[in-house]
Amino acid sequence: MNYTASRDRVTQIDIPVDATISRTIYQDAQVKAVLFGFAAGQELSEHTAAMAAILHIVQGEARVTLGADSVEARANTWIHMPPRLPHSIAAQTPVIMLLLLLKGDPAQGAKS
Repeated sequence: MNYTASRDRVTQIDIPVDATISRTIYQDAQVKAVLFGFAAGQELSEHTAAMAAILHIVQGEARVTLGADSVEARANTWIHMPPRLPHSIAAQTPVIMLLLLLKGDPAQGAKS
C-alpha cells in the first residue's frame, strides 16, 4: 500500500512578522498541498484557480471573500471552492492556512 502520513505539519512554517509565506508540503497527480503563514493584516488579493480547492484555517482568524459573499473564518474553518470562483483572504490575526488544490477531473464528480 502506498500512503503518506505526516504529523505536526504546521510546525514547518513560521508566520512572518509582516508578510505572507507559502510552502508546498505535498504534491502528486491528484492534489497539491500548500501551507501558508500570514502575518496579521496581510492578504491575498482576489484571484481564481483553474481547479477546485479546499481552504482549511488551521490557526488564527481571517476574512475569506468567496464571490460576493464573505466568511469570517477561524481555526478549523473548512471551505470548498469550485474552479474559477473569485476569492481573497485577509488575515485579521496571525494565520496558518492549508490549501488543497484538487487536480482531478471535476467532470467525473464523486462516486459512491
